[in-house]
Amino acid sequence: MADTSLLVILGGGESGVGAALLAKAKGIPVFLSDRSILLDHYRLLLQQEGIDFEEGLHTEERILQAAEVVKSPGIPMKAPIIRKLVERGVPIISEIELAARYTKARLIGITGSNGKTTTTMLVYHLLKTGGLNVGLGGNIGDSFARQVIDDTFDYYVLELSSFQLDDMHRTRLNVAILLNITPDHLDRYEYQFQKYVDSKFRILQNMQPDDTFIYFQENPAILSTLSHRPPIPRGLPISLKSTPEPGAYLDADGQLNAVSNGQTFRMAQADTPLQGRHNAVNMLSAILTAQAMDVAPERIRLGLSTFRNAAHRLEPVGEVRGVRFVNDSKATNVDSVFYALESMTTPVIWIAGGLDKGNDYSQIDGLVRQKVKALVALGKDNSQLIRYFEDKVPYITETQDVREAVSLSLDLSQAGETVLLSPACASFDLFRNYEDRGDQFRQAVQRWVSELS
Repeated sequence: MADTSLLVILGGGESGVGAALLAKAKGIPVFLSDRSILLDHYRLLLQQEGIDFEEGLHTEERILQAAEVVKSPGIPMKAPIIRKLVERGVPIISEIELAARYTKARLIGITGSNGKTTTTMLVYHLLKTGGLNVGLGGNIGDSFARQVIDDTFDYYVLELSSFQLDDMHRTRLNVAILLNITPDHLDRYEYQFQKYVDSKFRILQNMQPDDTFIYFQENPAILSTLSHRPPIPRGLPISLKSTPEPGAYLDADGQLNAVSNGQTFRMAQADTPLQGRHNAVNMLSAILTAQAMDVAPERIRLGLSTFRNAAHRLEPVGEVRGVRFVNDSKATNVDSVFYALESMTTPVIWIAGGLDKGNDYSQIDGLVRQKVKALVALGKDNSQLIRYFEDKVPYITETQDVREAVSLSLDLSQAGETVLLSPACASFDLFRNYEDRGDQFRQAVQRWVSELS
């Protein structure tokens, strides 16, 4: 029989530990369980706070006593313990859902298959530059739950994955940004793209007519869904082909334009640190959000000029013998690689590979033929990647070592060219995560820089 008050946290990472700390602060009996071994600092924190936890196993008898469960985004609904909880009718929520119950702040949520992190960081930067009292959370930074213990911010900017959205039910966002939807994580959605689309559109649930929905109108999945599912909140479209007003667009002269909330903003994309058409969408989303929050145009301009993107997103990591190395390890799907290749202005030696999630490489055929002179496949099983591109790229080689990938790429390149790590695949075959992959790539490049300096 379930404990009528016990909150069980499944997963002891940043979001799980944050949820446990929030539960304790609110006087809710809590038990945290993680099948893996906790990181030392999380274990120590739970011990210091006197929070009941286990690691290295799930004790089913205890977990099934839950009145409610906060599930890590990484645990699929088909996991046996989750199925048993569902059968018993135990509510399963995300850390975001739990935290939203305990804040009075206005919430800004950002989702999309690509560009979430860049846009989330940029929105946060623009609002902070505009003088607003704003926090950053969700799939980035400190957990939202830990921050709302004291709840000192007036606004929170939240990066939201489809997995987090799946376990959000009553949370209301005041601003929702939907950047794009392209096939990704289909293994979690029974390989049905529409189920993934529906997951992304959960960002709109509970929004009211006076809230704001910002979206890229030329994304086919978004356009198709909106044609039969009109949004309740005020819609602000973004376009790279037309000039919506109210809304935002990139004009033929390369100017970023945004017209909303009684404001008009215009700035050359060339005067910002983010280049490429995909980054135009990211910036226009952030500008519209800042306008919705009444940030003055001159503060928006300052914020755009001073923004610095996160690591692993088209990050320059060094130059060796005149060859530029770019770390785009965050590109874990084909759509991300499309944007990376589109922004390249020199011949490319492309490092790709890892755990293939059912990739459809056809969408980058044209760019690969046009820009890629060699492919270095980096992964335990490169067969699908090599088989697809063997008649499309002049030279292909493979390795399971990132240092060798850098050395091979350098041998294949000439001064003025670019080595691009943009994997199109998950990293877990050879690395802990995409950050580890990008860090090791950067370190390998820096060894060459040091040796030749």
